[in-house]
Amino acid sequence: QVQLVESGGGLVQSGGSLRLSCAASVNIFSIGTMGWYRQAPGKQRELVALISSVGMTNYADSVKGRFTISRDNAKNMVYLQMNSLKPEDTAVYYCNFRNLFNNGVTWGQGTQVTVSS
Repeated sequence: QVQLVESGGGLVQSGGSLRLSCAASVNIFSIGTMGWYRQAPGKQRELVALISSVGMTNYADSVKGRFTISRDNAKNMVYLQMNSLKPEDTAVYYCNFRNLFNNGVTWGQGTQVTVSS
């Protein structure tokens, strides 16, 4: 079973940047969709960005133009480059994999991002 491990979270000032990384234990990109989700205190987990098995990307309206999802197939890594961060981006960010063949879903343990005003 695939395992996902996030890293790269931290504390940053408003307007700053962070890059989150998600390491997959096996190469899974060709059989499913990778995504980043986030959950702020007292709120539901929400989609931030997706990258499909063929490399198509999709973003939440709130992060379009500021965040970029990408992947490195050779390293089994998915990234989320976050620029122009805002206090409302503060949340725990989770890496996600959805298997297109069996609809299985895998989550990472999450990484905290805190944006100070």
